[in-house]
Amino acid sequence: MQTVNIHEAKTHLSRLIDQVANSGGFIIAKAGKPVAKVVPLNAPDAGQTKRLGFMAGQMVVPDDFDSMGEAEIDTLFSGQL
Repeated sequence: MQTVNIHEAKTHLSRLIDQVANSGGFIIAKAGKPVAKVVPLNAPDAGQTKRLGFMAGQMVVPDDFDSMGEAEIDTLFSGQL
């Protein structure tokens, strides 16, 4: 992985970003010591991710979902076992 100093990174940022997008990352060094690593983002393009409703049709919620286990819960909260 290529290492560049801060001055070079500032001067050639556009070229370095193109390089990251095409072939990989680079390391930014300050006084010869690595301080940051710039790598390509592996995020999908905007609009490709769909979260809401992603499991539609894959599960069924019973009609009595809100009252399931009601008697057991009442017994537990009343303290009568």
